[in-house]
Amino acid sequence: MSIDVQPQTPATRADDWAIHTHQDKELVKGLGLTSATMLVMGSMIGSGIFIVSAEISREVSSPALLIGAWAVTGFLTIVGALSYGELAAMMPRAGGQYVYLRESLGPLWGFLYGWTLFLVIQTGTIAAVGVAFGKFLGIFWPAISSSHWILHFWKVPQFTIGPMVLGGMDVGLNTQNLVAILVVVILSVINIFGIKTGALIQNVFTAAKVSALLGLVIFGVLLGRNAQAIAANLGANFWNNAGLGTLHDVGGGVFVSTLTVLAIAQVGSLFSADAWNNVTFTAGEVKNPSRNLPLSLALGTGVVIALYIGCNFIYLSALPLAGSPTGTTLLERGIQYAAEDRVGTAVMTQMFGAAGGALMAIAIMISGFGCCNGLILAGARVYYAMAKDGLFFKSVARLHPTYKTPAVSLMVSMVWTCILCVSGTYNDLLNYVIFAVLVFYVLTIVGLFVLRRTHPEAERPYKAIGYPVLPAIYIVMALFIDVVLLRYKPQYTWPGLCIVLLGIPVYFLWSQRVRTTSV
Repeated sequence: MSIDVQPQTPATRADDWAIHTHQDKELVKGLGLTSATMLVMGSMIGSGIFIVSAEISREVSSPALLIGAWAVTGFLTIVGALSYGELAAMMPRAGGQYVYLRESLGPLWGFLYGWTLFLVIQTGTIAAVGVAFGKFLGIFWPAISSSHWILHFWKVPQFTIGPMVLGGMDVGLNTQNLVAILVVVILSVINIFGIKTGALIQNVFTAAKVSALLGLVIFGVLLGRNAQAIAANLGANFWNNAGLGTLHDVGGGVFVSTLTVLAIAQVGSLFSADAWNNVTFTAGEVKNPSRNLPLSLALGTGVVIALYIGCNFIYLSALPLAGSPTGTTLLERGIQYAAEDRVGTAVMTQMFGAAGGALMAIAIMISGFGCCNGLILAGARVYYAMAKDGLFFKSVARLHPTYKTPAVSLMVSMVWTCILCVSGTYNDLLNYVIFAVLVFYVLTIVGLFVLRRTHPEAERPYKAIGYPVLPAIYIVMALFIDVVLLRYKPQYTWPGLCIVLLGIPVYFLWSQRVRTTSV
């Protein structure tokens, strides 16, 4: 028996576009501009801003390049957000970036993004931030510790495959990751009780952590300036080692140019500014999405990047950039060798003494709790959208009958995140995926160009500012960073690429299963 497939007419293509891109009718529209903006900011701000400047400083060895690394991240983040604004206003569907890739480049690319998001990006980030919450809670209750084991299953031996160093993690349940699991379970369950409930928690905690960052900047300006740090970092010394012709040692006797070392330094800063796209995952629940989605992306990323750059100037005015790992004081260790890379804690201690460390620990816990909530709330919408397309377990597309939230998706995500918490792999996974995250951002912005050509008639309530120049610059810069990371940080990039590529056979197997069951 043969089945005749009729070619699509322009009318049927338009109907198909409308079905796949219009806002989900079954979801509750509970997010206004304020909540959407808070979700952007709350998902971005975790613990990274308080920590990664130490690693960046060791890589660049220059005050100007420390700020330059964050400025590059800021440019990429804001241009990405402005470009995504057009896609979000065109296609305000649950799933966001997954939908944009599906509609512009095809279902395989959408699946690969969703696969990587579920397996590593979203769930791994939630696990890592949750464990960081437990780590800082341990400052107040020492019994909460990664060495306080409840059940220790296995110490995975370390091994190498080509440039990749794998293994070496402890698998089991300790008091620190138990706290992370409790945070994940509590927030996952709370988010079942309606989008407005999750948004309320998000708004409260985001307001608190934005206030904490703003407070760090204000108190840093008023109280944190240190004459030794200012002399070492600012004025003429600001430009130390920042010339375009300067060569930078990246280890193993390898020297690279200034532009290359800025690209290498993006691992930390990009990760700290990531997850701004999470608001697009909840697009099906945003009121007036054609206005509020682009505006929330622009406002949220703009405010956070300004705060991030402001914080780094405060770091430079409070502590010398250069330091020694054997230093006995905060000033001797500097930004480069702040204890356990906790630059924010070192600066607060410099300003307020011992009480400063406790204040920073509280700020990081507030930040982490709010970040976990935003990631849990948003990520579940992607898996829900995939399930509706038949590319994830069918039950994941089920909504709670009363609250109209993707309850099954929240529970599936919760279970996998808890497994990652006890696996001890989350930090490695996050290192692995920043390369893959950047690849998907590039592909999504390429999709913006594709959709301008394939769907010129589509309604575009907002058009990307600076198109085509700014999106094209983004693509070139992001590809340059990815190529540099492949060359100079293969231990992080190749595992991430392997995780993405593993999704290809899974996609075809899943698609075949769907075709078989639908016959």
